[in-house]
Amino acid sequence: MEAYDVVIVGAGISGINCAYRLQSETPDARFTVLEGRAQIGGTWDLFKFPGVRSDSDLCSLAFAWHPWPYEHIFAEAPLILEYMNDAVSKHNLGKHIQFQHKVVSASWSSKAKKWDLVVDACGQTRHIAAGFLVLGSGYYDYETPLSTSIPGLDSFKGKTIHPQFWPTQYDYSNQKLAIIGSGATTVTLFPRLAQQAAKVTMVQRSPSYIAVKADSTPLSSWLRRLFPLSWVAVWERFYYITTSYLVVLFCGAFPQAAKYVMLKDTAAALPKDIKLSTHFEPRYTPWEQRICLAPDGDFFAALHRKNTAVVTGEIDTVTEHGIRMRDGTFVDADAIITATGLTMRLGGGIELRIDGEVAPWGKRLVWNGAMLDGVPNLMYMLGYTNAAWTIGVDASAMILVRVLGLMRKKRASSVTPRAPQDAALETRRVWPVDATYRQIADRVLPVYGIRGPWSARRLSPLADFWHSRWGNVTDGLEFGATNC
Repeated sequence: MEAYDVVIVGAGISGINCAYRLQSETPDARFTVLEGRAQIGGTWDLFKFPGVRSDSDLCSLAFAWHPWPYEHIFAEAPLILEYMNDAVSKHNLGKHIQFQHKVVSASWSSKAKKWDLVVDACGQTRHIAAGFLVLGSGYYDYETPLSTSIPGLDSFKGKTIHPQFWPTQYDYSNQKLAIIGSGATTVTLFPRLAQQAAKVTMVQRSPSYIAVKADSTPLSSWLRRLFPLSWVAVWERFYYITTSYLVVLFCGAFPQAAKYVMLKDTAAALPKDIKLSTHFEPRYTPWEQRICLAPDGDFFAALHRKNTAVVTGEIDTVTEHGIRMRDGTFVDADAIITATGLTMRLGGGIELRIDGEVAPWGKRLVWNGAMLDGVPNLMYMLGYTNAAWTIGVDASAMILVRVLGLMRKKRASSVTPRAPQDAALETRRVWPVDATYRQIADRVLPVYGIRGPWSARRLSPLADFWHSRWGNVTDGLEFGATNC
């Protein structure tokens, strides 16, 4: 059987970052990356809808060890994929990646002190042994989008599209399009579709916050001309991480003031014929749910076009030719785009077993944002909801490196988080946003406790950065089975 010290599942941002940290920090470890798709990229390879882009600045979302080389801090998927491929090539990470290797199940043997991975490799079943398993497969289901009940949708005679499976050959020029949703995908799609479609209507049940952020700054442009990219990248990363954190902190401390500021900015950007209170004033305060992003205000610029509209309210039914709202408004459509969310799924849907018993994720306590109570030699990569994803998964990767180092030092072949009995007396959500997709997934998600290594991640990403490198990563861990 093929065997490795560490197996990483997924060659997206999480998996590639983890591979780099293992290669650079633990050069003696034999590891591989198993990727179910035919190329790297994860999210940035999967999504093909028009305009798909980052909603975090690339100075933060990019790898800390491979600076983002462009002045524009927001980018569409093809450029992000190009950047990721460049990172893999320049750091010689490709030799570790096995494509079209989808992990189906993982079974831990306390006797062998290894994971037995059942892998679908191009249609053939393989078994791969892993001393340590790292799940870098993201937070959503790649195969199944969030199921949403839309009355009458089956009767629609036009085209129905979910953005997760956008038909790349679809020509939407001169088409009347209705986008159902108000989240990040809708805010991304809306301005791009408006460039060619005859009409684009955003149909939302309730509004979301949409923030305008500059796609580049004169200061960054000036600095990049004067100093080496490696120097400027450190400053930019610190600047954007810190300012984003301060915004989140302000929203949490002064929610009504934050709401006032955001609504004032939104009102200034809206056309005069669109009413703020009806279409762009959410029922919640900023950062109770994720804030959508409009680079350089592209979403609001699209609202000023004559071929765009926003409709807010409950859908009565979808008819053969469009959407009828409960207030009587009718949205004529040649195609309906259901941007209604993703299905949350941690671990890539891999069935975990410990000595033959299924080990479910639901309500299991999380250790240091990266390991699961009672599950040995397994770490999962989960980013932030209110900061760039990469910052969070890099903190977990550094904790992994340190835990592996401790195992070598102690000559241990297993390490298992063990929560005290009172750790779960009070719990907190591992995904702290009050969104529909999270509410639906609550029963299958792990949870945080309220103290020690079982508590939620620190409020500041910079504090997590410090902890992952120099903080205590032994509290709550049980090292076992000394190697001879």
